[in-house]
Amino acid sequence: MKAWVLHGIGDLRFEEIRRPIPEEGEVLVQVKAAGICGSDIPRIYQTGAHIHPLIPGHEFSGVVAEVGKGVSPGWRGRRVGVFPLIPCGKCLSCQDRHYEMCRDYSYVGSRRDGAFAEYVSVPVQNLTALPEEISFEEAAMLEPMAVAVHAMRRVQPRAADMVAVCGLGTIGLLLAMFLLEAGAENLLVIGKKEFQKQAVRKLGLSEAVYCDSREKAAAQWIMERTGRRGADVFFECVGRKETYALSVENAAPLGRVMLVGNPFSDMSLPREVYWKILRNQLTVAGTWNSSFLGEPGDDWEYVKKRLAEGRIAPAELITHRLALDELERGLLVMRDKTEDYGKVMVTF
Repeated sequence: MKAWVLHGIGDLRFEEIRRPIPEEGEVLVQVKAAGICGSDIPRIYQTGAHIHPLIPGHEFSGVVAEVGKGVSPGWRGRRVGVFPLIPCGKCLSCQDRHYEMCRDYSYVGSRRDGAFAEYVSVPVQNLTALPEEISFEEAAMLEPMAVAVHAMRRVQPRAADMVAVCGLGTIGLLLAMFLLEAGAENLLVIGKKEFQKQAVRKLGLSEAVYCDSREKAAAQWIMERTGRRGADVFFECVGRKETYALSVENAAPLGRVMLVGNPFSDMSLPREVYWKILRNQLTVAGTWNSSFLGEPGDDWEYVKKRLAEGRIAPAELITHRLALDELERGLLVMRDKTEDYGKVMVTF
């Protein structure tokens, strides 16, 4: 099969390699769509993966081509999405069924071969069956959508809450989408790209609730639109100390700050901003990954239900559709920011 293989930092090659054989309890998925995640960029070009050589890619969907020993043959030919985190099943988090917080996990695309290839082998328990109403492209966005939903459900915003989302990458835009679908009535969003502005307008938001941080001071803008009270719920989706401080400083008394963005560097708060946590009795929380239990009520089923019913339209966020052999072009667009982009999708 054809695959993009990472041999070391910055050493990504498009190669012909042996197709994987599913082991006991696994299936072989023929990949139909795979999204590039923002985390793929540093993994490929800056830090490397946990092992080399490795095929990256963890946001994907496809069709089960083969089943390994112990797997029901009924899976063969099924359209599927895939939860990329493979829990150990033994640690305390796994025993409590918080698999996203497993302490000894594997991960498709970073700790074992992933989906920037024609085929990938995964455990059968990581599959979620797709109804016909969900396209392969939409299903390849199940993972980032579930991450956004997990962050939202961790703080349970009320309809009347003033909610701010800072950072409109894929997760931030999906978060805004799900907040609106859940009935958020007062949503403020902060971005810095023309594509992001157009994307939030497609979601039905007016320019009045969009702040372009290149042109306006976000802190002043938030206070002007909240009567100087701040946001009841503030989602930080960037991962920089400046936006961390912005979220704390501009949360309302008794507000909730949800930290979503992966950190770019060490995080710190100025002393006067840290005081806001104490004096405003803020709740500052973190979120990680998503809940996948394979049953109604988890984050993935929450997303699938809304996709199947046509209540959300994540494919509108796709700006680039590439063939597998063009993948590197998408990676470089994201790395070098040579053009505006939303979700970059590889289709098969």
